[in-house]
Amino acid sequence: MSLNHSCSCAHCHQKNKSDNVNHLYSVLFITGIILFVIAISIPYYKLQFFLISYIIIGFNVIKNAIYNIIKLNPLDENFLMFIATVGAFIIGEYPEGVAVMIFYQIGEFFNEKAIKKTRKEISSLINIKPEYAILKIGEKEQKVKPDTLKVGDIIKIRVGDKVPVDCTILKGTSEFDTKILTGEFAPMLKKEGEIILSGSINISKVVYAKVNKTYENSTVSKILEIMEKTSSKKSKTENFISTFARYYTPVVVITAFIISFIPPLFTGFNSFYSWLYKGLMFLVVSCPCALVLSIPLSYFSGIGASSSKGILIKGSTYLDILSKAKTFVFDKTGTITKGEFQISKIVSKKTSDEELLEIVAHGEYNSNHPIAKGILKAYNNSINISDISEYEEISGCGVKLLYKGKPLLVGNKNLIPESENSDLTTLNVLYDNIYLGYIELEDKIKKSAFSLIKNLKNKNIKTIILSGDKKNVVENVKDQLKTDEAYYELLPQDKVYKLEEIKEKTSGYVCYVGDGINDAPSLNISDLGISMGTIGSDIAIEASDIVLTSDNLNLILDAINISRKTRKIIIENIVVILSFKFIVLLLAILSLTNMWAAVFADVGVSVIAILNSIRILK
Repeated sequence: MSLNHSCSCAHCHQKNKSDNVNHLYSVLFITGIILFVIAISIPYYKLQFFLISYIIIGFNVIKNAIYNIIKLNPLDENFLMFIATVGAFIIGEYPEGVAVMIFYQIGEFFNEKAIKKTRKEISSLINIKPEYAILKIGEKEQKVKPDTLKVGDIIKIRVGDKVPVDCTILKGTSEFDTKILTGEFAPMLKKEGEIILSGSINISKVVYAKVNKTYENSTVSKILEIMEKTSSKKSKTENFISTFARYYTPVVVITAFIISFIPPLFTGFNSFYSWLYKGLMFLVVSCPCALVLSIPLSYFSGIGASSSKGILIKGSTYLDILSKAKTFVFDKTGTITKGEFQISKIVSKKTSDEELLEIVAHGEYNSNHPIAKGILKAYNNSINISDISEYEEISGCGVKLLYKGKPLLVGNKNLIPESENSDLTTLNVLYDNIYLGYIELEDKIKKSAFSLIKNLKNKNIKTIILSGDKKNVVENVKDQLKTDEAYYELLPQDKVYKLEEIKEKTSGYVCYVGDGINDAPSLNISDLGISMGTIGSDIAIEASDIVLTSDNLNLILDAINISRKTRKIIIENIVVILSFKFIVLLLAILSLTNMWAAVFADVGVSVIAILNSIRILK
């Protein structure tokens, strides 16, 4: 970095300030090390050099310990380190007193580096925030802030620009880099009429687009909001460690006091030095730093590794639940199927096929359901909005409205009992109380669904489909995917009841995967809700605990693997940390070791645990 570079933005000032502070600490630490080496080498003034070295290297620990003592809240790792090192000076073990601080600071350095590495994975998402938009006003163009854009505005997106809000291309064709959103490296070609998500980067040609959502409702804003909340939901393990450390520290101090001062009452004053030394070693070994640092860091690394793949996890507690999940329940349409319905047959009774499609297209115009999108795509003509009034969507059944002043029902047999039976997804039409016929539609299973279900079965995870679709359609999907169970013709409230029933019968955690507004209640009541972010509704994303930023279901498998790796590493760290501490404590009580081993049992093991934690990122 050039020292002559100047920047007026607040972020750069903050970064420069942070860099300057880190540089100062580095200089002081090296100075302290030099004084420590001098103190060991010279025959005179050893105490003075050791003391200055100790103060310089351990300044932060000393300052925090004294501050907490003044505030009458001293019982933390700073206090343990402080009294252990001061005790070492009192009994004349100057090198060991300074060494404790040196290795503690080295451990903190490795921890900071590990956190920066993890934060880099997550903060890359923060860089998706667009700084400006180019608004087209008549023949003029004007740079504006993204949050000033309104639905319907026309914007220009140049090569290299970040897409400021979710929008639809009106003019032009270009490739967009969506890696930061989806974790996928391949550029995506977008044509006129196709949606582009905010945060994507235009990499080939200029396009003009129509704003679909305001900035606060756009994909980029939702992702940033989720990432800001990732630390709010701590896992049970993290909460346990935090509580454990609060009660653990006073127990350690009292035990160290007993070790130092009670045995000499029985063994004589001549043994006081030996027992005080053991008590100080006990303080150093018992410092909970390794646990307090490595466990949150492991979860943080797990969330960072997930975010780099386009998996947004709202807190470490959900990472924990995912690692122990025993059952996955899937919505069908738009989740394990593409949600891109194509018309397979039009059956007209009282009118032409063209007119029936026109009526259905007007009926479905205000719906956001994948079936409605398939109908409008097939119709591909202009909609006369003035012909539509009193629109009402009946969840799980269809739509009800007035079309050209006459009542129109478009939906399934729950809405129109006189419907004819069909084995496929069907839209029946009742217009002016006359049954006009029906339209059959087909939806294809995603390729990623086949590999996901297969891999979940290999992990002994049960798979279930819940759908509002017809029996034959759902069972056909079940047979192709080879899921364990499938339930069909369920209204949204029926899905909730069935999911509660599944939870009651299942011993482990139950995860629900969905994408639509109708899935929100199920996402809420499941042990873990997973929504498909790219195609999912805002309500589904809000109700879920994990958001996939693309519709690739294999991301679920990646999330499970990361969660299990995180849990495995946490268990490894706990076992290694406690084992080392126990062994060194035992050796200390038996006078078979010294303070250097105590330092390693604390700081050395902390470094090992920290390095082990960041393996999650690989």
